[in-house]
Amino acid sequence: MASEDITKLVESLAKTKVGGGQLSFKGQSLKLNTAEDAEEVIKQIEEFDGLEALRLEGNTVGVEAAKVIAKALEKKSELKRCHWSDMFTGRLRSEIPPALISLGDALITAGAQLVELDLSDNAFGPDGVRGFEALLKSPACYTLQELKLNNCGMGIGGGKILAAALKDCHRKSSAQGKPLALKIFVAGRNRLENDGATALAEAFGIIGTLEEVHMPQNGINHPGITALAQAFAINPLLKVINLNDNTFTEKGAVAMAETLKALRQIEVINFGDCLVRSKGAVAIADAVKEGLHKLKELNLSFCEIKRDAALTVAEAVEDKTELEKLDLNGNCLGEEVCEQLHEILEGFNMASVLGSLSDDEGEEEDEDEEEDEDEEEEEQKQLEERGAEEQESLTPKKIIDSQASTPVPSPPVDVATFLAFPSPEKLLRLGPKCSVLIAQQTDTSDVEKVVATLLRISSVFKDEASVKTAVHETTDALMKKAFSSATFNSDAFITNLLVHMGLLKSEEKIKTVPSLYGILMTLNHMVQQDYFPKSLAPVLSAFVTKPNRALDSCSFARHMLLQTLHQL
Repeated sequence: MASEDITKLVESLAKTKVGGGQLSFKGQSLKLNTAEDAEEVIKQIEEFDGLEALRLEGNTVGVEAAKVIAKALEKKSELKRCHWSDMFTGRLRSEIPPALISLGDALITAGAQLVELDLSDNAFGPDGVRGFEALLKSPACYTLQELKLNNCGMGIGGGKILAAALKDCHRKSSAQGKPLALKIFVAGRNRLENDGATALAEAFGIIGTLEEVHMPQNGINHPGITALAQAFAINPLLKVINLNDNTFTEKGAVAMAETLKALRQIEVINFGDCLVRSKGAVAIADAVKEGLHKLKELNLSFCEIKRDAALTVAEAVEDKTELEKLDLNGNCLGEEVCEQLHEILEGFNMASVLGSLSDDEGEEEDEDEEEDEDEEEEEQKQLEERGAEEQESLTPKKIIDSQASTPVPSPPVDVATFLAFPSPEKLLRLGPKCSVLIAQQTDTSDVEKVVATLLRISSVFKDEASVKTAVHETTDALMKKAFSSATFNSDAFITNLLVHMGLLKSEEKIKTVPSLYGILMTLNHMVQQDYFPKSLAPVLSAFVTKPNRALDSCSFARHMLLQTLHQL
């Protein structure tokens, strides 16, 4: 390491905060690649007597540096809190698991008894979970109370590995007479989907001591929501449930409402942007009315709730003396109903709890119940095509005995069917020539058609090898054909794509894609191919870097794409 680099490191470490058993290197942007780079950090760790909390957030730790830091931690048996979020910035995903293994092994060797483990904002994916799997199963985590894994890109596979590790930890700790008593679980923005959520629900049902669960933006539909609801019913100490930006629909909302009736300690319910709809909102309102006397916050914003249901929700909070906020923004109410909401709450002397209604979508005509039910059934069919398995109607204690339904023969699929109703299964059933077929049947002289086809292909992206490969090959065939055409306008293509992604405004009313995860992951592959014009990379990077709510729910995919673009 150069002398000037050492000087900078020493200056940074001079800002290190020490106190209350905590050693903090938080936010110092330290680049620790080698053992030499980490010498000053190791020195401070070794000289710190009674180390209980170590903060490494906002730095970047490589494999070699992690090994020597781990060596220093082997003698820190009093360590209880590991604040290790955002400490692998700019690292390859392959570097993170071995680094985590070294650190985890050190904690096990030290005989530490952790209370908090925070690995949030580390883009390690499913393989990264393997990196701390042994730690979770070890005596070092028998005392764990807070596990925070927000925005790690775990995916379904990572969720299943995590769930199995938690169950193993509970089993082993129970055998020693001190069962795992996890209180806070955070795993937002991880693309857990139904299968990952269901696996974790099994673990939650076994643990039974949860007080806070935060799992927003995970692509969970009603089968996964129902499984979680059943698990929450066996966690009577729950105070906070945050499932923001998943998709309940009526079935999931009704299941969750039944669970809420059994919980007595609930303080915060965040079901915003969860599509509970009117029937689901009424069911939740009934649960609120019957109990939940400690409720402080109820968020049902952006849920397609209509007038009568919204008024029912408002009336349900009449005796909730602890309530601080009721959020019904972004629903389909209309000006008159918004005024009625204010009047109802003023009548309860609770006008101050009602949040802003500035994003109200305006009143819509009520649909018949039969139409709603038909829509529910159609949604369920689409979910099943994406591989979501229906959960049987089970009592909570039987969650772990759930079984997949018997598969039925799949009907033949053609390109038109796939493009009309895309799903991973349909893409795979097109066979090995799917990439050629789709490219042949797409008019690549028409930018709009190319963008539409690309978005449909990318919408079915999954981390499963077979699906990922099919998406990549199909994308390559389509875009190679398009970009190699002399008449294809690359600038018009990127502009049109950004508009459909909701990253660029258009004078025309354009329907944007509901989730950017698939297209971001597909673009991450595309930009690395020879056919992709490098002149488009700065444009793409500029728009993906800009703050945008649509990108917030896909931060792992966004991070991956930006990392790739910066390396071009």
